[in-house]
Amino acid sequence: MYLKSSILLVLSAALAGCATLPTNGPTGGQIKKSAQQQLNGLPIKLVQVENLANVPLARSIAPEAPGAPEPPAVPTDTLGPGDILDINIYEAGVTLFSGNGGDARGGMATALGVQVQKLPPVRVDDDGYISIPYAGRLQVVGHTVREAEAMIRAALQGISQNPQVLISMQEAITNSVIVGGEVAKSGRLVLQTNRERLTDVIALAGGYRGNTKDLLARVFHGDDISDIRLNDLVDNPSSDMRIYPGDRIMLINDPRTYSVLGAAGQVAQLPFSRSSVTLAEAIATAGGVNPSIGNPAAIFLFRYVKDEQGVEVPVVYHLNMMKAGTFFLAQRFTMRDKDVLYFGNAAANQPSKLVQLISQLFAPILTVTSAVQTLQN
Repeated sequence: MYLKSSILLVLSAALAGCATLPTNGPTGGQIKKSAQQQLNGLPIKLVQVENLANVPLARSIAPEAPGAPEPPAVPTDTLGPGDILDINIYEAGVTLFSGNGGDARGGMATALGVQVQKLPPVRVDDDGYISIPYAGRLQVVGHTVREAEAMIRAALQGISQNPQVLISMQEAITNSVIVGGEVAKSGRLVLQTNRERLTDVIALAGGYRGNTKDLLARVFHGDDISDIRLNDLVDNPSSDMRIYPGDRIMLINDPRTYSVLGAAGQVAQLPFSRSSVTLAEAIATAGGVNPSIGNPAAIFLFRYVKDEQGVEVPVVYHLNMMKAGTFFLAQRFTMRDKDVLYFGNAAANQPSKLVQLISQLFAPILTVTSAVQTLQN
């Protein structure tokens, strides 16, 4: 009699606490109801994924707007502060400079009545000037090497007989870029042409380190910052942006991830296995819906989407995996970095939880009862 009373007492307590049993999260109905509210003054958009029109397009990976023209290429021999120049001045007849110069061409030039004067390395100062004997200080910043040659020649006219000037770049600072991060050889890299692309610069820096799916290239061009993933350069060569003198390039190890919550096979933050992951693959990686507590008809994906004005709007995509067509739509649905994948709790899982709870509560009592009966026998 005492045993039956205890069982009834435990059963009554369990039934009273049925409404407060813990869950893995809200049900699908609760998600839909709460989506009618606003987040920071912005309405939450709920999208029922029932056909291809509801599947969001894969995000464009081009760093520039479609159809936007590239800025014009700039010469790679433009002079600026810090550049070091090798200057040779050729003169015929009565010359301003004495000596034959210091290179192998001096002997032939002297035999022809022409003398070559190789000046010591000339540095463009911080104000953009160079100093040339008899020509004075010349401002060359922003000019090309050929233009600087013409400037020196014009400055020597009248005091030298038809001087000819040849300038070569000994050390280029202006026409270089800085490369750092996950590259084999970081540092300053001189651009040899004005057609170098991002992949060209990375190759010239010795290549990248790590996995392309985890690497992000951040390009600083003046006040503009462009981010593009290395794997996107392989998938879409048109996104290979042009690099300009003065740009700074940083390769960052930035793996993309998505979070799995709710009644899934596992609750975790999962990395992208490759450059492009579909929603179907993400669900499988998460272990699918927990058969004991999950609801396949209540799978939700949360993300921010920019509207036409560039404002980030919260969007919730709902998929009913009880319908066969949804499996095909999930194969076309592309995951994005920092997506949140939620598996809804089944509304009908409370009885099963109650049974589990009662089983756990009754197990000690049944054990004691069995032991007592054994002793009595």
